[in-house]
Amino acid sequence: MTRPSKPMPLHSIPAPGLPDEDAAELHQIAGCEMIDLLLPDMNGLLRGKRITRDALEKVYANGVCLPMSLIATDITGNTVEETGLGYAIGDEDRICRPIPGTLRPIAWQERPMAQLLLNMEDANGGAFEANPREVLKRVVQGFTDRGLTPVVAVELEFYLLDAELTVDGRPQTSINPATGVRNATTQVYYMQDLNDYQQFTDAVADACRAQQIPADTAVAEYAPGQFEINLKHRSDAVLACDDAIFLKRAIKAIAEDQGMIASFMAKPFVDQAGSGMHIHVSVLDQDGNNIFACTPDAPSDTLRHAVAGLQKASASCMLMFAPHANSYRRFVLNAFVPLNDCWGFNNRTVAMRIPHSDPANIRVEHRIAGADANPYLVTAAVLAGILQGLKDKGDPGPAIVGNAYEQTEQRTLFWRDTINDFMASSFVTEAFGAQFKHIFGQQKLKEMRSFYTEVTTLEYDWYLRQV
Repeated sequence: MTRPSKPMPLHSIPAPGLPDEDAAELHQIAGCEMIDLLLPDMNGLLRGKRITRDALEKVYANGVCLPMSLIATDITGNTVEETGLGYAIGDEDRICRPIPGTLRPIAWQERPMAQLLLNMEDANGGAFEANPREVLKRVVQGFTDRGLTPVVAVELEFYLLDAELTVDGRPQTSINPATGVRNATTQVYYMQDLNDYQQFTDAVADACRAQQIPADTAVAEYAPGQFEINLKHRSDAVLACDDAIFLKRAIKAIAEDQGMIASFMAKPFVDQAGSGMHIHVSVLDQDGNNIFACTPDAPSDTLRHAVAGLQKASASCMLMFAPHANSYRRFVLNAFVPLNDCWGFNNRTVAMRIPHSDPANIRVEHRIAGADANPYLVTAAVLAGILQGLKDKGDPGPAIVGNAYEQTEQRTLFWRDTINDFMASSFVTEAFGAQFKHIFGQQKLKEMRSFYTEVTTLEYDWYLRQV
């Protein structure tokens, strides 16, 4: 009698429908049984489906259906009918296809799993142009058309908070794993904090290695339990933002696994520093030379033009940098947050900082956006401003030396104003497309209206008995 053959282990089964890179990656994930299909929405939240391993080839061949409205659901997960993507079109599905090269292991799950980014198509089978990743791709194409390549790195700040909220639902700083005492003091760049949270940072480093996320630096930031993890620069701006999306997911999951909340909220505490997203950009010509190369004593024309473009685009794009009600809490005096559009060399009080470096590696560090923003949209806005500046050849004014808060006029930002500026902007239409402008603008308008229907605790404190 013939003995039945032993089943092949899942990780050794060929994957004929997968691109070679993804098939090789899947082969390395021993025993992988489930795959998360991820579609980043306009708020940067990850939506999608979880499928079994044996359904993956079908997804590569035919895509997977997801409601078109998912791309612009509000921060609470509800459809924004004003976008025209809900009942108006019968809440239609759209085909979403895997993005080759984005299959990665999920390092923090108990059972072997993988994750994979999706791209949504429009009704004609082309890329849906309002998808944030596609918005960024179109801006990058503008550089390519001019024979230029933007080089981008993303820095993300975040808080590690106690998983248990206070009795009134407020966040609490985390309890130091080494001392058992709740964090209450600020020790910026303090190495002991990194030592105390080494279990967390080691787990994040392991996840980054497994997922090929090029993270290279972790620092303790300017508030109790606040940290920053920096990503290496990439000559592909879209991949740089993929890295940021994957890193945020890893940080949040690992923190939860260790009994904490990782929050990228722009301003979780009134009396502590906010969390920013800083975008570093240099631009290479066709020969690989940095067109910004210069010294502080003699800024290059291209660098000055780029900064001028960022200044000009700032008001139109502020909603992409500060998309939520809480985003505006971060813009306060003397908190290393820019309060206008000034620039300078080696100066953390300006909006467009030119970090200290050798001339060949000069870059712009754009410091306006909060960590709560969508990396694709923030980077698209930054690159669009730079590209427009290179075209217009404008003048950014003199570089600020010293404290910019004392030398420049400080602006006060309001969510309603930035929504109006965004929706009225011809620059937004030209740079990102009318469809994106309509959908993102309506999403934010709906969120703002919903936010202001709530009666806050402060209103009860101020008005309940007094008026």
